Amino acid sequence: MNELAVDLARFQFAFTVSFHIIFPAFTIGLASYLAVLEGLYLKTGKHKYIELYHYWIKIFAISFGMGVVSGIVMSYQFGTNWSVFSDKTGPVLGPLMGYEVFTAFFLEAGFLGVMLFGMNRVGKNLHFLSTVIVAFGTLFSAFWILSVNSWMQTPAGYSMNELGHFIPVDWWAVVFNPSFPYRLVHMVLAAFLTTAFVVGGVGAFHLLRSQSNHLARTMFSMAMWMAAIVTPIQVIVGDLHGLNTLEHQPAKVAAMEGHFDTQKGAPLILFGLPNEEEKTVDYKIAIPHLGSLILTHEWNGEVKGLDAFPEDEHPPVGIVFWSFRIMVGIGFLMLAIGLTSLWLRRKDELYHNEWFHRCCVVMAPTGFVAIICGWVTTEVGRQPYTVYGLLRTIDSISPVNAAAVSVSLAAFVVVYFTVFGAGFFYLLRLMRKSPTKYQAELKGQSAVSTTTDPTL
Repeated sequence: MNELAVDLARFQFAFTVSFHIIFPAFTIGLASYLAVLEGLYLKTGKHKYIELYHYWIKIFAISFGMGVVSGIVMSYQFGTNWSVFSDKTGPVLGPLMGYEVFTAFFLEAGFLGVMLFGMNRVGKNLHFLSTVIVAFGTLFSAFWILSVNSWMQTPAGYSMNELGHFIPVDWWAVVFNPSFPYRLVHMVLAAFLTTAFVVGGVGAFHLLRSQSNHLARTMFSMAMWMAAIVTPIQVIVGDLHGLNTLEHQPAKVAAMEGHFDTQKGAPLILFGLPNEEEKTVDYKIAIPHLGSLILTHEWNGEVKGLDAFPEDEHPPVGIVFWSFRIMVGIGFLMLAIGLTSLWLRRKDELYHNEWFHRCCVVMAPTGFVAIICGWVTTEVGRQPYTVYGLLRTIDSISPVNAAAVSVSLAAFVVVYFTVFGAGFFYLLRLMRKSPTKYQAELKGQSAVSTTTDPTL
């Protein structure tokens, strides 16, 4: 197989999944946020919560639609570019993908219409139940998709038949494979944080315009509580996930940490330039022994380097090294924002500190960046395998030529930037609109419907 065709097919899948992953990540968090808003409205009777619900539900609907469209495109690539992979793993991964459609997606699609258009057509409790079901559906979808991806990272519960197909022998072990619980919790918390920083960034943007905007205050306060509470939990979960990866994919961790040589008392390399030819990290800034302490919980614990693995099984170190650091760096920036919000809240300056609001506006898209970098770390770090240790990427591709893949890749780039670029632009327009203006329009529409309805 032409290596150029393999690289182009990999880049095409990476390009499309990078667009796709940001939409489910956002809708997972936003659906739960909408459920919380409606629940608070029903519990307290305060209209600010239902007004914020109406403000964000249109943004949710558009994001959900773009996520569905981008996901369908990805599924076709399994048949066009990765048919060998689909053939060999189909008996295991096919049913899991089917379960995602028949359970999670049907829940989302079945109750989305009630959630979007049923506010004045069904009872309050039934509408709230629909919102909760849609939120649960997004989480259930993440459950199945993360199970599929985790099985590719840490395959379990299978056997091989005479044709080289993966055959399930224990579905419990397949679904709940060794890395799945860590990946699921890590991804769901990442989705919640991504949504929190978008909501917080929008709230901060409107507070910069008017500090008396009470709806902006409410959404900003809720977002900062989420940042302050969830970010420390995510740091702990991320560490546990890293230890799980060290156990099952030590070569990936070696690339993440920039360790070319096995050593005791390994340093934690903060920054540097990985040099794969010389098997070293140039211009590195490192803290002695801290790498061993984090990974083995021992001051002089031994940490395997890439020299412990065959050279043809080394992942691309530079990409994994830097994507991991960007993800971790954003995580600590989020932690700083959360802790600062607690300090400002205590001083009663949360809604009046303009420099903090500007920082939150800048931080609004960083959750998406962190998620993409985390995905790059996970998937590139798994190379040269599609099913870790069992099925190589070069043996997974369809018999396609580089010219065909390059043409389709160019078409994807043009169409994605055009269609989804327009979608992003419209979402930003909706977010720039003040929630108080939307509140006035909503009340005006309500008044018109009341005076024109002959039954009232």
